[in-house]
Amino acid sequence: MKLMTMLTGCMLTALCLFSCKPGSGAPEAAVDTRSAQEILFEDGNYAMFIHFGLYSKLEGVWKDKIYYGNAEWIMNPAQAGIPVDEYMAEAATFNPSGFDADAIVSLAKDAGMQYIIITAKHHEGFAMFDSQASDFNIVDATPLGRDIIGELAEACHREGLGIGFYYSQFQDWTAPGGGYGPRTGKDGREVSFDEYFRTKCLPQVNELTTRYGDVQLIWFDTPADMPARYSEELVSLVRKNQPNALVSSRVGNGLGDYQTLDDMEVPVANHEGRWEGIDVTQVGWGYSRYDNEWKSPGYIVRNLVSTIARGGTWMLNVGPKADGTIPEMAAAALRKSGEWVRRHPEAVHAAGPSPWGHALPWGDAVTQGDHLELVVFDWPSDGKLRLHGLRSRVKSASINGRKLSFKSEGDWLTVMVPEAMPEELATVIELKLDSPAEADGGLAADPRGTTVFPVEFAAARNCTVERAGWMEKFGEWKIRNVIQRFEPSSSATWTVAFKESGVFALDLEYLGGDDPVEWKVALDGEDVLVDMHRCTAAYAWYPLGWIKVDSPGTHTLTLSPSGGGIASAKVAAMRLVPIGL
Repeated sequence: MKLMTMLTGCMLTALCLFSCKPGSGAPEAAVDTRSAQEILFEDGNYAMFIHFGLYSKLEGVWKDKIYYGNAEWIMNPAQAGIPVDEYMAEAATFNPSGFDADAIVSLAKDAGMQYIIITAKHHEGFAMFDSQASDFNIVDATPLGRDIIGELAEACHREGLGIGFYYSQFQDWTAPGGGYGPRTGKDGREVSFDEYFRTKCLPQVNELTTRYGDVQLIWFDTPADMPARYSEELVSLVRKNQPNALVSSRVGNGLGDYQTLDDMEVPVANHEGRWEGIDVTQVGWGYSRYDNEWKSPGYIVRNLVSTIARGGTWMLNVGPKADGTIPEMAAAALRKSGEWVRRHPEAVHAAGPSPWGHALPWGDAVTQGDHLELVVFDWPSDGKLRLHGLRSRVKSASINGRKLSFKSEGDWLTVMVPEAMPEELATVIELKLDSPAEADGGLAADPRGTTVFPVEFAAARNCTVERAGWMEKFGEWKIRNVIQRFEPSSSATWTVAFKESGVFALDLEYLGGDDPVEWKVALDGEDVLVDMHRCTAAYAWYPLGWIKVDSPGTHTLTLSPSGGGIASAKVAAMRLVPIGL
């Protein structure tokens, strides 16, 4: 079932007449009362983020030293610690004459994105628009003298994309009174945050919400400990000037119209409510000339689909170079992945979350009314795609309109597929059902492929499932849910359905301290494995041994620490790899 490739113009009107309930994927034969902004956010499911500012001129380098990680933080003491006067002086030679709003909008459309959010003012305090509230802006302080925000807004409106603005409401490292900024003005007078808020922040948000036509959303960031009255005043101003614009949760103090998850986070389990995930095409958000860790087209498609399958929408960032152009590698990856989106809009636009509530061994699933879109990243080696727990009856299965045979055996559905994967990035198998998709949500082991079982789906006893986060480079966040705080009586149990008997290699992903950890694994309450490994301070997979499952059906796998450095151990996941014996 092919849907729209762009949710704009008359297609938005069509969606309003026959659309999906937010997050359900189920058709609703009634007038859609949502605003155009809500429809783009909830059904578009894919947007472009742009981090562009004075920091872009430096490209991650200050006085011949490279600062790895988030290039937009280069001024901060945590990076180069550039003095305010020196940093502000860089504006005099900032001339991104290659910035082409039409080219950026064209790239976003090629990628399949539905709206664009650009940094109007980041933590550095430099405005990328013609602001009357501060002359530290791209029109007054640079030789370019162009309103970048206005140009992009006009191009988006002309081409039918939504436009929105990022604004750092608390942090301002160059404005007196701004969060983590100078405490005094040039005259030596102390300036309060309230004065900064009323003379710069609030007026600039007013400018952004009155000058550039209809706005998709205002993306606030890092509220820190800003009192609630300031967040409330910002939301009230946006509501006054742009009644239908959405406000991000990072306005602070529990306000906002939707939740933004942590940077680079794709949840393992379905996440309720209206929310977005955000990610980068490099390591950081602003462009760095020494950062060549580009996200591949395969990464983009997988994370886009996985975010939608968990119930959210995804915003992917690009950072223009000092001259204002989009880096070639980022643009190429967006266009390549965009070709896939154009071929499979049903897997992205207006798609609802997976009825399983989690990823599947070979990929993921999204819904379109009474259709289920199976997005396969890891192709089955034996030509059989196996699916456990689907409760809705399947009427037909197809790949790009080509019919596939299938059979149901108890709780298992097997779809016969070509031996070779038909597409390079991911293949979509469409199941037409007799009703909107329902599934039992349980875990199942693929009898021919690797299956990973995250700790979120384990029953923990005398230990806790907690969130762990760390940075690889500055600002490059990694986030995992892990089981930790082990003691001798601790255990974690996964309940898993097996289609058939077989032998599996069982591996464990964890980290630890200096002492090796000894683990014990029980199958249906009977001990089957004991093994010890000297682990590292980084998460890694360790083999614990082989297990034999003697019969199909539901079984339990219980992990327990039996000795060694259990106090420092953190377990992220277990996996089963069929041996084929």
